[in-house]
Amino acid sequence: MIKTDILIIGAGPTGLFTVFEAGLLQLKCHLIDALPQAGGQCSEIYPKKPIYDIPGFPEVLAGDLVHNLMEQAKPFQPGFTLGERAQTIKKLDDGTFVVTTNKGTEHCAPVVAIAGGLGSFEPRKPPLENLSDYEGKGVAYMIKDPEVYRDKKVVIAGGGDSALDWSIFLTDVAAEVTLVHRRNEFRGALDSVEKVQQLKNKGKIKLITPAEVIGLYGEHRLEGVTLQKTGAEKEMLDLRADSFIPLFGLSPKLGPIGDWGLEIEKNAIKVDNTLDYQTNILGIYAIGDVNTYPGKLKLILCGFHEATLMCQSAYQRIYPDKKYVMKYTTVGGVTGFDGSKKEAPKAVVKKIE
Repeated sequence: MIKTDILIIGAGPTGLFTVFEAGLLQLKCHLIDALPQAGGQCSEIYPKKPIYDIPGFPEVLAGDLVHNLMEQAKPFQPGFTLGERAQTIKKLDDGTFVVTTNKGTEHCAPVVAIAGGLGSFEPRKPPLENLSDYEGKGVAYMIKDPEVYRDKKVVIAGGGDSALDWSIFLTDVAAEVTLVHRRNEFRGALDSVEKVQQLKNKGKIKLITPAEVIGLYGEHRLEGVTLQKTGAEKEMLDLRADSFIPLFGLSPKLGPIGDWGLEIEKNAIKVDNTLDYQTNILGIYAIGDVNTYPGKLKLILCGFHEATLMCQSAYQRIYPDKKYVMKYTTVGGVTGFDGSKKEAPKAVVKKIE
C-alpha cells in the first residue's frame, strides 16, 4: 500500500505543478498515470510543439515545459506509478481513499486530485476508405518529432489550433506544406490564422479552402492525396504528398473514473469553482482539462491556478486544526523534502544620511 497526502490521478503539467504547490505546504504527493512517462499529452503527443501562453515564456516546447515542471517538483520527492491506470476507488471509514490500478497497485490518501487532462483519448479520423492502409506509412494523427518531416511534402487537414500551429512550424522543416480545410474560416487563434495567411502570401504554405481530402493513393506507402473543392467549383485535385496528417482533434473518454460516482457533464467532471474545485464527493478534487464549471477555459495556465487553490483546501482537510499562513516564495524561499533550500534574497537596508 502506497500512502501519501495527496494522490494525483494524471501526471501532466497540472498534476506536476500540484506537487510543487503541495510541497510548499509540506504535503507529499504521489502520481498515477497510464502513460509510461510523466508529462501527459505534452510528452506523448506533441513534445516538440511550441506553447505560447505560459507566463514568462514567450515560447516553450511542450517537452521542455514538462522537463522544467519535473525539476521544479524534484525537491519535494514525488512518487510515481506509471504505466498503470487508476481503476477503482473506495472510501474508508476514516475518510481516506484507496485507489487501485488496473495492475492491482493500491494507494491510500486523505485527498485525491484528478488531473487526468482529457482522460484516455483517440484521434478523430476522417472517413476515408483506405485510411488504415497508410497508417504508419505516411498517415499520422499526431506529430511527436517534426524531424520525421524534414524535406518531405506534407498535407495537413484541419481548422483548429493544432492544424494551424503545425502548418506554421513545419514551414521551416518540410519541403512543402499544404493546409486543407473544409471552410474558409478557421477555429484557431486569430494571430495563427493571420500568420498562415502571411506565409501563404510568401509562398511558404499552400492553403486550399474550402476543400476536403477524399482519397489517398500510393503503392507501398502514401504517394499523394485527392482533394475535392467544396465551393461552387467542385474541382478535383491530385496532390503529391509524402505525409498526410489529419488534425481533427481527439475523442476524450474518462475511462474508469467515470464510474466513481462523480457528477459528470459532457465527459468532464463538475466541480465547485467558487472555492476549491472540489467534486460532489468531499475529498476528491478535479483540476485542469478534466473538470468543468461555468466559464471554464481548457488552458494549462488555468490548471496551474486551480491546482494552487486546491492545495490550500487540501491542507485544511488534512490539518483541520492548523491555520496555514501563506508566505511568498520571494520572502520564505523554497525548502524541499530532500533538505535543499532556495533562500529568498535578504532585504537591503540603507541608512539615509
